Amino acid sequence: MKQLILLSFLFLFTLNTFSLGIEKFNGKWALIQGKGSEIELYKNLHLNIQEKNNELILIYKWGNSHFMADTLKLDIKAHTTNKKITNRVFPTNVFMGLQMAVGTKMELTYLPTKDGMIRFKTKFMVSGSQGLTSIEETHSLRLFEHNEIMEYRIRRSTRSSGQDIVYYLKKSSIRNAYYFNLDNDWAVADGLSQKALLLGLQGLVNREKPRLYFIYPQEWEFRFTPDVFSFLKTQYYTFHELKTLDKAIEVFRKNIRGYIIWDKKERTSLMVAFTLAGIKDGLIITEDQLPLMKKYGIQPLADLRGKYSGQSDYEIFNSAYNEYGKECNKENLVWLGGVGGSIMKPGVADWGVQQKSFFVNLSTKEKDTLEYALANKILSELKPYSMVLGWHSYKKDKERDYVTLTSHYAHRVLGLNTLPNMSFTSKVPVSEGFTFKNNHQLQAGDNPKPQKKVYISLIQTDGLGLGAWNQPGRGDIPYAWEVTMNWYWLAPAMLEYFYSQATPNDYFIGALSGPGYIYPKAVPPAELPQLLDIAKDLMKKLDLNVFEIMDYSEGATVSGNTELTKPVVEAYYKAMPNALGFVNGYAPAFSFYNKDDRPLISYDYYLSPERKKEEVVADLNELAVINANRPYFMLIHVREWSDITRVKEILDGLDENFELIPLDVFLKMAGNNPTFKEDLLKK
Repeated sequence: MKQLILLSFLFLFTLNTFSLGIEKFNGKWALIQGKGSEIELYKNLHLNIQEKNNELILIYKWGNSHFMADTLKLDIKAHTTNKKITNRVFPTNVFMGLQMAVGTKMELTYLPTKDGMIRFKTKFMVSGSQGLTSIEETHSLRLFEHNEIMEYRIRRSTRSSGQDIVYYLKKSSIRNAYYFNLDNDWAVADGLSQKALLLGLQGLVNREKPRLYFIYPQEWEFRFTPDVFSFLKTQYYTFHELKTLDKAIEVFRKNIRGYIIWDKKERTSLMVAFTLAGIKDGLIITEDQLPLMKKYGIQPLADLRGKYSGQSDYEIFNSAYNEYGKECNKENLVWLGGVGGSIMKPGVADWGVQQKSFFVNLSTKEKDTLEYALANKILSELKPYSMVLGWHSYKKDKERDYVTLTSHYAHRVLGLNTLPNMSFTSKVPVSEGFTFKNNHQLQAGDNPKPQKKVYISLIQTDGLGLGAWNQPGRGDIPYAWEVTMNWYWLAPAMLEYFYSQATPNDYFIGALSGPGYIYPKAVPPAELPQLLDIAKDLMKKLDLNVFEIMDYSEGATVSGNTELTKPVVEAYYKAMPNALGFVNGYAPAFSFYNKDDRPLISYDYYLSPERKKEEVVADLNELAVINANRPYFMLIHVREWSDITRVKEILDGLDENFELIPLDVFLKMAGNNPTFKEDLLKK
């Protein structure tokens, strides 16, 4: 009797062990389109997995409105059962000349495993043009990506090795999102009202998980939104299109606590409305959208019509900060500048709403005393090393004014105001097992020897998102790209998109001056080491070994003092002992240094997209004549709107004394064979 009880216990324990492995598969699964084997005709597969009463039940629906249904029941206890075939359709390959042998039986065998997978075999007859044939299939179901994604592999006895049928499915309830195609009307008096509503809504609904994505128009500065959209689909997201504001509100009604009306007559009131949207969970509307609010029973939270009539930006932001500043996030700020007047392009507003940030657009030019003083106050009350997202106003001040002031408080800028979909991509993690791997050309111990040549290396300006990445020619020649390193934690999937697309000729470098855009000469000396430690950590995580510095805190591009001081340069060398070297400037910046065979080299040429090709060739030839010592290391900064095909055509116009080489090879040779004159700013 005791033996019988023990055997019964062991049997139940075995079943429970199997059950624990299976239960992770329970539920409804949906096919991830465009990944894995194609399902012809039906195009889709829905799978419902259930485990009950010692049975594993798989309910298949091949297709959508036009579909074929099938159910397989596997006996966990007995392992092998039979099922009568009643439908002749061969669903995995309907356009092969095969049909299931109706009236015969399919043998189903459950295969217990210890690896957390589901495996079973099916054996059945098919009818081909030469008659009946027996086929055996092994079905393997494997979970990954935190058990949210399933690989369903079918290995058939009649197919050669390596020709498995593979489907990828996700749990039906997760990684579902919506998208909206935005047009290019950003006029305050017209299309901006739709965009403001949508951007505020995007920030609200993406707080917990990524649910709403925008595809921006072709003219948008950040050109990658369609390509990232395609990339997200490969990351197992399913998207459904929203075509109207009405539908968007209907879908996300539960996320909307109320509405805030901004005043079209006072452009700046919209920025206050974005602040309120974040802290009050409100939808941003104009008065002509009130009927939509009534339709969905959405109640008012704030009405800004007339509240700021006739007031200056200083008065509006001062009032708003006094009223709402304490409720806002103190680790970031949104600077909603850019173009002014009758147009506004608040692409980064969704992130600010998501983060409950304060929105501002003040002059950072000292002679604008009131706005400058308020900007100082707001920046001073942020926590140390905070993020300032967005951009300065083109009508009020200069980029150098803006970054100098933020750097003075050791904050870091992430521009531009047009940066899109950050509330979405900030919630998308990198793929399970993905590591950031750069395309290093140098291996440990390499020591390339230069010849008596002019060596050129190319770096694209303004980060990854603008200009040339999606344009013709990428991958044809060695090229370096500035990485917005804060994306590692702010938008990791964005970085995965770029890293996974990179060719062997695409080389990433850290930028710009710190963990975000800073001017190191403007940062308090006691704060700079902490910022550079953060940057060093990001470089390690992103497999970067070259870092770029730029400082315009003391003047304009050409006439200003853009050189670096020795204390600043030494701070970088100390903070980044594993860096292969440093590059400096935007236009030519005239600082050069070498320490431990690790050079700091400034740009010798700034390649604009407007300059004629033959004039560029003449410029480069002249630089080579003036810098007569060989080897001569010529570092070129390529303006973001230049495409690589054009750059390659320019280089093809140079003679055999010029050689384009990868940046890491360039710096290694320059550090070991410095023909540049060391020159740093003396103060």
